[in-house]
Amino acid sequence: MASQWYSLISQKLVLARTLLEKSEHSADAGTPSNAPVQTLQREAATQGSIELLLRAKRLLLVLIARYYQKNQRSEEPSSLAELANLIGEHATEISQLRALEDQAGSWWNHLDQLDTAQSRPPAARKTVNEENIIAISADAGPDRSAPTLIKTLNALKKFTDNLEEQHGEW
Repeated sequence: MASQWYSLISQKLVLARTLLEKSEHSADAGTPSNAPVQTLQREAATQGSIELLLRAKRLLLVLIARYYQKNQRSEEPSSLAELANLIGEHATEISQLRALEDQAGSWWNHLDQLDTAQSRPPAARKTVNEENIIAISADAGPDRSAPTLIKTLNALKKFTDNLEEQHGEW
C-alpha cells in the first residue's frame, strides 16, 4: 500500500519540522551561561532534521516504486538511478526528479548537497594571520539554516502531496 509510505514520509517531515522549530525557539530564549549547551542542542536539531529530510527523500523513491506496483523489498530504490532502472526512464516522476536534479537551487539538489556534507568530516580550516591572508572564496557547504531547511522541507512535502493526489485518483 502506497498510502502507508506516504504517511511515513509525512511523519518524517513533521518530525523534521518539529526539530527545526525547536532549534529556532531555543536560539531565541537563552542566557549566555547556557550558550554552549544551546549551540550543541541547535546543532543536534539541525543534523537530526537533515537526517529526517534525507530519509524522507529516500522514502519518496520507495513510494514512487509502490505506485508502479513494485512491492518487493528488493524493489526499494535508494537512488534516482535505481528508481529509473526499476520503473523506466520515461516515467513522469523520473522526468520531474531529473529536472529537479539538474536545477541549481532545487530542493532535490539541496538535499543532495546536504547528504554529501553530512556524510563527510568538516574541512580543516587554516588559521589566518598577516603572513598567509589571501582573499579567496571558501566553500562553506550547503545552507543549513532553519529557514532554508524549512523551505526545502515544504518543497518536498508539496511534491509528495502532489504525487499522492495524482496517484490517489486511480
